[in-house]
Amino acid sequence: MIQIEGVSRTFAGRRGGEPVEALRNLSLTVADDQTVAVVGASGCGKTTLLELICGLQRPDAGTVYSPPAALMPQRDLLLPWLSALDNAGLALRVAGFARQRARDQVQPWFERFGLSGFEQARPYELSGGMRQRVAFLRTLLAGKPVLALDEPFAALDALTRAEMQGWLSQALAEERRTVVLVTHDVEEAVLLGDRVVVLSPRPGRVVADIAVAARRPRQRTDAAVVELRARALAALGVPA
Repeated sequence: MIQIEGVSRTFAGRRGGEPVEALRNLSLTVADDQTVAVVGASGCGKTTLLELICGLQRPDAGTVYSPPAALMPQRDLLLPWLSALDNAGLALRVAGFARQRARDQVQPWFERFGLSGFEQARPYELSGGMRQRVAFLRTLLAGKPVLALDEPFAALDALTRAEMQGWLSQALAEERRTVVLVTHDVEEAVLLGDRVVVLSPRPGRVVADIAVAARRPRQRTDAAVVELRARALAALGVPA
């Protein structure tokens, strides 16, 4: 379980400017094997929240408890000189696996992730969606109980993004983990999350925590999805 209690985080201003208060008195609990989607205006501290969960930052006030977490940043950050197979196995190599052993461990996942036949492709030879699948697989194979996903589909076109949302929903159903997903797309949050947590404009704090009970797989046109999207937008102060 992730437990965040009364967390605040402020950054020094650039070039002597005013300090930037990213988060203020934020509390949040995420149960085991639950997917929580976090939405909010740009600059409200969503990425800061993920980095606190991953231990990459420390709060100025409050406490953060999280099991070990693997972060998937907005950009896929695949290494251009490595094949897709070796990029996916980077976490295993860091853990001390020999190259061939890491490849043997990764290979069976390529078919499950729709990447079969692209094992030896370099990142520039992959589509945007394939690159994100490789990046997600790399994050998954880190073996951490918590996945922190920072707008993983933000750079994709609308059609690819929709395809990847369906794919990720299926992947998480098959390989259960505790997931905190940051997104600026409210519809994406409702499609993927068990809960949608809405943050206020900076400094970020929780202004709504919406349970998503709609059955999976979810469609954009489902009445429950449309209603929950409207609730989340209302919490953000945006007309549906």
